[in-house]
Amino acid sequence: MPADANTFLPYLLLIAAYLLGSVSTAIITCRLMGLTDPRTAGSNNPGATNVLRVGGKKAAAITLLGDLLKGWLPVLVAALAGLSLEWQALIGLAAFLGHLYPVFYQFRGGKGVATALGVYCGLNLWAGALVGLTWLLIAKGLKISSLSALIATLLAPLYFYLITGSGVLSGVLAIITLFIFQRHHQNIRNLLQGKESKINTKQ
Repeated sequence: MPADANTFLPYLLLIAAYLLGSVSTAIITCRLMGLTDPRTAGSNNPGATNVLRVGGKKAAAITLLGDLLKGWLPVLVAALAGLSLEWQALIGLAAFLGHLYPVFYQFRGGKGVATALGVYCGLNLWAGALVGLTWLLIAKGLKISSLSALIATLLAPLYFYLITGSGVLSGVLAIITLFIFQRHHQNIRNLLQGKESKINTKQ
């Protein structure tokens, strides 16, 4: 029986994806490694860039990997279950929103860039790789993580539309872009004022 015939499966996966997204890799990693809680140091954001500031490269790499997997795994499970690409995107969105508004941490989460990238790669590896490459090139050239994230996620819906031709999929990813821009409102203000911190900058 096709997975789509099971009315409840997509909704169960939506809930599971949100709960998985709610698990903070940054907080758990810093706690296990005896580091400062990322919510109380640096930019106060529980994400890989801030963990790099407060805990170094190893902790940041673990955080990045964990946040990527939070976005990728739910999409993979949805694909293996035979759900449509649109359902996969919605389940990825649920994981992303879990990272932003985690039920386990009073709904105060991170900015969602790495988790979004995991979702992108789960939906289409080539398009996800383009987003990641865009981030990497801008980050390497300008060394401003927030600007790299903003440009890469802004282009993500376009990349996916050009590769998949799905307007619905691109629309769901545009929602992710809007949330990421909202989460980076202070970074955008700092960028406009020329005060945004660069990668590896201690705060």
